[in-house]
Amino acid sequence: MLEVAVIEEPAAAEASLDPMRSRLLAALTEPGSAAMLAARLGLPRQKVNYHLKELERHGLVELAEERRKGNVTERVYRATASSYVISPGVLAAMSPDPARSPDQLSARWLLALGSRLVQEVGSLLTGASRARRRVATFGIDAQVRFASAADRAAFAEELAQSVAALVSRYHDESAPGGRSHRVVVGLHQIPSAQPGAETEAGAAGAGAEPAGTGPEADAAGSAAEGAGTAPNQENPR
Repeated sequence: MLEVAVIEEPAAAEASLDPMRSRLLAALTEPGSAAMLAARLGLPRQKVNYHLKELERHGLVELAEERRKGNVTERVYRATASSYVISPGVLAAMSPDPARSPDQLSARWLLALGSRLVQEVGSLLTGASRARRRVATFGIDAQVRFASAADRAAFAEELAQSVAALVSRYHDESAPGGRSHRVVVGLHQIPSAQPGAETEAGAAGAGAEPAGTGPEADAAGSAAEGAGTAPNQENPR
């Protein structure tokens, strides 16, 4: 079972969003048969069996084993992943495109970058899985608490300059056999975990300043984009 699987087909996305099927997917992180799931979830077995077949048809569950019980063969299923992410590519032409309006001070642009990240990495994972290969990736996850908006702006500026310098140092457009990679660095305020709590900007949301006056979301993002225009699709050498 995969830790995370990316759903790229509209029909599979539709199947996963059905309330009953999503309950079955969640339950099938542990293998179970239609009878077991019906008892566990309090649903009619016939209905469970129908939805299991639909989930299997879209590759969201798979047959784990078959058990012979007298004259009956019990089919035991499991989910193909512990969790699922629906690729923005499912929306086709409506999928966010960060190239349409790049803006370092826009939270919506950061969201578009994130959407593209899910779409591209999901595509890589799907291809790598079929080819039985690994995908070369690297990620940084950190939290920083700023004393003021001015400190946040200074941090974003220094981060942008540092990333741009690294990109300039290592980027080689003419390298024979070189492999292009995409670098995205994002900065955003962490939403409050308390319902109804106001953020630094008040009830309005994630940015501490009015639109366009501070590093609202991803001030280092576009500086990192110079690292390449296509994701890596092969193993590291």
